[in-house]
Amino acid sequence: MNALATSIGIDFGTSNSAVSCAIGDGPARLLPIEGDATTLPTALFFNAEDRTTHFGRDAMAHYLAGTDGRLMRSLKSLLGSALMQETTAVYDGLLSFQDIIARFLHELGSRAEAELGHRPERVVIGRPVHFVDDDDKRDRKAEDSLRHAARSAGFRDVAFQLEPIAAAFDYEQRVTRESIVLVVDIGGGTSDFTIVRVGPDRIARTDRSDDVLATSGVHIGGTDFDQRLNLERVMPELGFRHLGPDGREVPSKVFFDLSSWHLIHWLQTPKALSQAQSLRMNYSNRHLHERLMTVLDERYGHRIASEVEQAKIRASISGEATDIDLSFVEAALHATLSQADMEQQLAAPLETVIACAHACVKRAGLRSNELDAIYLTGGSSALRPFQHALRRSFAGVQMIEGDLFGGVAAGLAYAARARQRAPLST
Repeated sequence: MNALATSIGIDFGTSNSAVSCAIGDGPARLLPIEGDATTLPTALFFNAEDRTTHFGRDAMAHYLAGTDGRLMRSLKSLLGSALMQETTAVYDGLLSFQDIIARFLHELGSRAEAELGHRPERVVIGRPVHFVDDDDKRDRKAEDSLRHAARSAGFRDVAFQLEPIAAAFDYEQRVTRESIVLVVDIGGGTSDFTIVRVGPDRIARTDRSDDVLATSGVHIGGTDFDQRLNLERVMPELGFRHLGPDGREVPSKVFFDLSSWHLIHWLQTPKALSQAQSLRMNYSNRHLHERLMTVLDERYGHRIASEVEQAKIRASISGEATDIDLSFVEAALHATLSQADMEQQLAAPLETVIACAHACVKRAGLRSNELDAIYLTGGSSALRPFQHALRRSFAGVQMIEGDLFGGVAAGLAYAARARQRAPLST
């Protein structure tokens, strides 16, 4: 493959990741990185039986098959937190979460190498507008941690591009006239917005800073929606909001952790299991506590989260109520999720997300009716309650749905191509 492909784009997502390249003057190409799939779930499974590490769908398959080991998901959510430098037990040793992220990025590089024929040296990685809301110091720390992880993974030259700006570069490839567009990128962990001027005469420009009119973002995304739905629809079956003999609710921390993708693995520690067992006296209905302990002892947390996520997708696509299958916890146990449930239970976070979109428009000095289009990318932008809320709030503005899972990655390939002509940094 042409040496110009030594520079790639990586969309390191909370839920899914993708790798892309743009060679010569050709279009961006998403690389197949798991069979024919151009996305890889951002998941690792450390197999305790044979001490191998599995990635993506393979990681999830081993976990769901009951293989002894540890599943790690939503690692991006840890960036900027104190947990990044902490260690977690893997096999007989300890690994920092930064090292675990580096392993995942190294695997992406290896899979790109298998497709391209050589190891990419340069990378442009997408990042949200804010890793951490309202804390510039922690936000810089998050980017520094990701940069360090990428260099540890073997990338010599590491640069970043805001994910919604990358999506705008992808959208620009198909426009026929100059337009002002609100790019809406709703990912697994963040909701990001950019007002950008795009047009066929602007594509070749190296410096596009004048075309970016405003950005905004908030640390709310698909995994937050999943957590809300998990808490409201499933966790009551395990004792969430259950009143104990003294009339008080069962302490809720275990339920919040159990419904948060990136915290579930902490509940596998002896200390966490002991604390959960001690909650027994807080339950009036001891059967609910038995269910909770079954979930923790059998490590069903990620499986429940996956069932909730899939139910969310089904209900959003069909507009009809769907079952959340919990029969693996207890025979015939299930919960339901309807469109009305999602509208009600996601109203508060969606209101925050929509307000962030309006803040971006205001920051650009525009009114919503001055937008030529709204361009949607990111898997969670397909959520029906979100699209309903967006249409109500931006009535009359054309909404265009892009490549929900590949738009950011494609834009990063164009950014990587622009950088690859510069001297390699040391």
